[in-house]
Amino acid sequence: MSEAQITEWLASQRQAMIDLLRDVVNIDSGSYDKEGVDAVGARFERHFSEHDISTWRESHGTFGDAIHALIAKPGSNEKPVLLMGHRDTVFSKGEATRRPFTIRDKRAYGPGVADMKAGLVMNVFVAAAFAKFGGSPHPIKVLITSDEEIASPSSRPVIEREGRAARAVYNSEPGRPTGNIVTSRKGGIFMHFGITGKAAHSGANFAAGVSAIGELAHKIVQIHALTDLTKGITLNVGLVAGGQSVNTTAPYAEGQIDLRYIDPADRAKVMAEIERIMATPYVPGTSAVLTVKGEFLPAVQSEDSKALFEGYQAAAKQVGLTTLQGEFSGGCADSGFTAAVGTPTICGLGPVGGLAHTPEEYLDLDSIVPRAQALALAILRS
Repeated sequence: MSEAQITEWLASQRQAMIDLLRDVVNIDSGSYDKEGVDAVGARFERHFSEHDISTWRESHGTFGDAIHALIAKPGSNEKPVLLMGHRDTVFSKGEATRRPFTIRDKRAYGPGVADMKAGLVMNVFVAAAFAKFGGSPHPIKVLITSDEEIASPSSRPVIEREGRAARAVYNSEPGRPTGNIVTSRKGGIFMHFGITGKAAHSGANFAAGVSAIGELAHKIVQIHALTDLTKGITLNVGLVAGGQSVNTTAPYAEGQIDLRYIDPADRAKVMAEIERIMATPYVPGTSAVLTVKGEFLPAVQSEDSKALFEGYQAAAKQVGLTTLQGEFSGGCADSGFTAAVGTPTICGLGPVGGLAHTPEEYLDLDSIVPRAQALALAILRS
C-alpha cells in the first residue's frame, strides 16, 4: 500500500461522495426526529456494508441510535484513531422536501449539507479507503452520533467512553470558511429559568398582583451584565415568554439562557452568579427556578492536541492546502467532550462550508477530496 493509492482512490470517489451526500441531506434528521436520524444512520450503514466494514448500533429509546464502525486487524487490541461526527440537524420535518440538495456554482446547498453531513461522508470514505487498501498504523473507529445540536444528551456518555478508548480524535465538523480547521472551542451551557408571580386585574386590583414579567426583565439585565468580552464570556437570554393577558399582572414568565466561556475555571464563577440572581427577587413575592438543559465542555488545546494539529497541517500541505491554520471557535461541539477526557483532539476537519443553521447553508464541493486526502494522510502518519 502506498499513500498515492489512498489519495488517488479518494480523488476517484468525488462523485460517489456527492451522491452519498445528496442521499443523506435529502432525509430530514432534526435532533428530535428519531425516525429520520436513524434513517440517515441506515444509509451510512449501507455504505459500510458495501465496503465490507464491520458496523453496529448502540440503540436509544428517545434519540437516534449511535452508529459504530471499525477497521482493524483481527485480534488487535491497539487504541484506535476515532473519526467522529453527528448526523442530526437543527431543521424541522419537511425541510428536506422544501429545500432539497442542490448544486449551484460549485457549491452544494440543503439542510445540514455542511453541518455536518459532508464531514460524515468524508469520514466514511476515508474509512472505506483504509478498508480497501490497508496501511493504517492503528485501528480506525468511526462514530456517528445523533443529537449534537441539542448538546448530545444521549451521545455524551458514548462520546466520552469512545474518546477515552482512542489514541486521537478527528472530529469532522465543517471546515471554516477561511479553509482552516478548529483547534479550540468555547464551552456552553443552555439553561431555562421559570419565574412565578401572582395574577391580579391590572386595573381594578393592581396592588395585589406580583409581576413575573417584571422580575424576568430585571433578571435579564443582570444576566446580560455578566458578559465579559475580554475573557470570552457571553450571556444571552435568547427566548422569553410569559403572562396571561395584557390586563393581568403576569403570574408566570420564563427565559432561556445561552452561556459561553473559554476558561473552564470561569464556568463555576458565572454559574454561581446566575444562581445568585435567581435566588434574589427584585420584585417582592416572586420566585425563580433554574434548570440546565444541556452543556458542552470547552475544547482546550493541550500539547498533545497541538502536536496532532501540526501532523494534520503537514498532511494538508501535501495535498495543496498550504495556507491551512488552526482557529478558535466560539461555537460548541462534541470535540469538547473528548478533549476534556484528555485525548488529543482536533475539530473542523470536514469539507469547507458556511452559514450553518440557516437556509443559505452551503458546502464548497471542491474541498471534499483534498480534506478527505488530508485526513487519510494524517492517519497514515499518526
